[in-house]
Amino acid sequence: MVLKIFFPQCCNTADSGLLVGHWIPGHNSAVVLAVIHYPFIPGQVKKYLSELQSQTQVDLTVLGSWSMPKEGQEGMDSFLKDLSTIFPQKCWLQLSREIGKRGFICQVVQNNGKLLQDQEQKNGDESSEGDKIILIHYDQRKVMLSQLHPVQDVGQKSDIEPSELRLVFQTVAQSQPLFFLDKYDDGPLKLTHWQSEGREASIIAELLKQASVPVCIFLTWLLSLWHWFCSFRILHLHPVLFISSKLSTCVQSGYRTVHFKTVFSPKKAATHMEFMRKANIFVSFLLDIALGLLLISWLYRENRISKLADTLVPVADRVAKELQELLEWLMGAPAGLKMNRALDQVLGRFFLYHIHLWSSYIHLMSPFIERILWYVGLSACLGLTFALSVLSDIVALLTFHIYCFYVYGARLYCLKIYGLSSLWRLFRGKKWNVLRQRVDSCSYDLDQLFIGTLLFTILLFLLPTTALYYLVFTLLRLVVVLFQGVIHLSVDFINSFALFAIGQRICRPYRLAEGVKFKVLCQEPGTPLHLMMEINPLKCSSVLRCYRTPTYSCYPKDSWAALCKKLFVGELIYPWKQKTDKTD
Repeated sequence: MVLKIFFPQCCNTADSGLLVGHWIPGHNSAVVLAVIHYPFIPGQVKKYLSELQSQTQVDLTVLGSWSMPKEGQEGMDSFLKDLSTIFPQKCWLQLSREIGKRGFICQVVQNNGKLLQDQEQKNGDESSEGDKIILIHYDQRKVMLSQLHPVQDVGQKSDIEPSELRLVFQTVAQSQPLFFLDKYDDGPLKLTHWQSEGREASIIAELLKQASVPVCIFLTWLLSLWHWFCSFRILHLHPVLFISSKLSTCVQSGYRTVHFKTVFSPKKAATHMEFMRKANIFVSFLLDIALGLLLISWLYRENRISKLADTLVPVADRVAKELQELLEWLMGAPAGLKMNRALDQVLGRFFLYHIHLWSSYIHLMSPFIERILWYVGLSACLGLTFALSVLSDIVALLTFHIYCFYVYGARLYCLKIYGLSSLWRLFRGKKWNVLRQRVDSCSYDLDQLFIGTLLFTILLFLLPTTALYYLVFTLLRLVVVLFQGVIHLSVDFINSFALFAIGQRICRPYRLAEGVKFKVLCQEPGTPLHLMMEINPLKCSSVLRCYRTPTYSCYPKDSWAALCKKLFVGELIYPWKQKTDKTD
């Protein structure tokens, strides 16, 4: 049998007294949490531990005695050993140090007074290999502040029993009220623990804590006003909902509203994951605002808004001219291909008319572009994500004619593809059964076969012209979608990046623990084996995977194979469309 005693490093030089801790149920292990110094009154010790048990929900008991050599306390060892009758335990630990030795002498006494283990007498005896004592030293502050992964929140039901190591971490974390009493407090008891030299405090942190509650209440009230405004019936009409679902700015504002409701809630985070989620959202929001203010300072300096407005109209004219030249090239003999001249001229003139309308619209709006950009630039004060969302909407509006070209070409191409596939089944004596969703046999008469052959020939010879227009406009649309996709990925990255968790991993790696490692600290004759428990920090990839904020992704729902199939048959694709469900 191996008895494991987890002993805090801060108690290595503590004065003689009683060991306060917890026996881990189901395991032959004990966790030492503090040392109560002599002098003390046993009744006061029992009362103090009972009060702590009601606060921490941890069965805190006196595990044994601790002896530290000191002048004037020569008979302290025998006095502390006799206290086992006042604090009855199944096993009474007797730890002591000797001058000139790093290791501790440990004895374990049963409740009947029988000595179960004496390392000094049994050292080197092979028959005692079954009964050993291992002292595991740990940094109490790091263990208390760290969170062992995978996370198991308090109160979470699980059929698997928690491991011994997880129970040790939970015991130290839940015993935090025990560490509030330090040597500067006036009281009948004096303790030694990681905070015994004085509690850590910060005036700025305390002021922020006091000010956070009224600020959160005020911001929650503002959010309630925003929800009241959004509850107007006119905003829930189908056209308004459809337009708002397509605008990236509206989607981002709704997403930030949910974030604010989570962060500025006056309720304290109940679990570790909820706290990390709030912290990550708050830090990402501060980063978003800081980047937005930097963008504003750059835009409104050196009259860059006017320069941008003066550049926008010539760029739009240049794009319109390039599209016009592209259509004139397609209306001729592109790459030496022989096209259907009549259909080619009809499609070319139809698309040229759209370009003319769009150019007229841009020139009509040119006197107001600078003022529009000036007010749009102010949206960056709400964060860089809002500015990027507005930029995405502006790109969508400026390239609306390209979207129209793509839709016209895709619909015409899709109609011909489905017509050819249906007529091809007619030649083979087949038809598509809509009810059963399968291809069945069918007999056709001579007139149906003649009309089908005629239509098939017409569609087949017109397909290259339609396919060429569809190919060109699809490539143009994909370039716009790619640019918008980069913007959406940037917004998603800012919204979901676990910046606070990464900062914890870099600055305080022990806060996010993946496990522990042990190294031999001391192995002297006459003393038990001393091990040092060190915390293994969580990997950065695991931190990002575990604490990434759920967000509305802009990735396509379909796989790449399904996307290519849709492009081939001419179905409309929406890879820029926001998902309606949350993904992690």
